[in-house]
Amino acid sequence: MILAIDGPAGAGKSTVSRLVAQRLGFQLLDTGAIYRSVAWMARQEGVAWDDGEGLARLAAGLQIRFELSGETNAVFVSVDGQEEEVTREVRAPEIGQGASEVSAHPPVRAALLELQRRIGRSEDSVVEGRDIGTVVFPDAEVKVFLTASVEERARRRYAQYMDEGIEGMRLPEIEVIEAEIRERDARDMGRAVAPLSMAADAVLVDCTALSQGAVVEAIAAQVEEKLKGG
Repeated sequence: MILAIDGPAGAGKSTVSRLVAQRLGFQLLDTGAIYRSVAWMARQEGVAWDDGEGLARLAAGLQIRFELSGETNAVFVSVDGQEEEVTREVRAPEIGQGASEVSAHPPVRAALLELQRRIGRSEDSVVEGRDIGTVVFPDAEVKVFLTASVEERARRRYAQYMDEGIEGMRLPEIEVIEAEIRERDARDMGRAVAPLSMAADAVLVDCTALSQGAVVEAIAAQVEEKLKGG
């Protein structure tokens, strides 16, 4: 079974998806981390984020796997034949912005589409991203669109940066984070290929005023009902 969880940046998809995956015993496929990994690799290789062809070559050769343990869905990529954990590196704010730029290139999305489908269909999966229910897995058995107000998403993203405490990372002001989220929303919803949108058969979950536990329960209930034939 595929549970597709889409939504804008900062809505809490990563944490909610992890908790739901743990609750259901599903694997967790973080498609955002895949694009972040391409952005990170591009930075390492000196490939500009506006170089669609260069990025597509990196994406075509990407070898990535996830390992869910406790609160972390660790990200491992192979660089020069050696596997390297890049969990913290791909979560840096500038790499997040780069991922949004990288994902706007059609050749990159095409190169990563089959990779995502292969990983997702290998076992029961929670798959999170921005076009999972509309493009990657349009036949997903359960689809959820998770959102929250811009102000709340900025507050949560700031708290996330504080908790992660990435060494050497200077925390941006919350107003800057809010502006970046608005910019990213516009870019993600306005791109020509696979724009951020809610699938017609998705369940809308606005978590602005909901506790994390309530969100997890609501989503898990959708899956459990489907498994029962509801």
